[in-house]
Amino acid sequence: MAKIKVKKVKSAINRTKRQKLTLVALGLKKIGQVVEHDATPNILGMVKKVEHLVSVEEA
Repeated sequence: MAKIKVKKVKSAINRTKRQKLTLVALGLKKIGQVVEHDATPNILGMVKKVEHLVSVEEA
């Protein structure tokens, strides 16, 4: 399974509750924090919902 690195680059202030909860589910709390996940359809869907707040690269 491919791995991806997700980095939070923007604040969740003034975002919907759904987007805030998606960031928490991804494990992102602070700006600049990086987490690594498997590139499953579930994770990729969550990243798609908050793609304007995160940056993604393959690990």
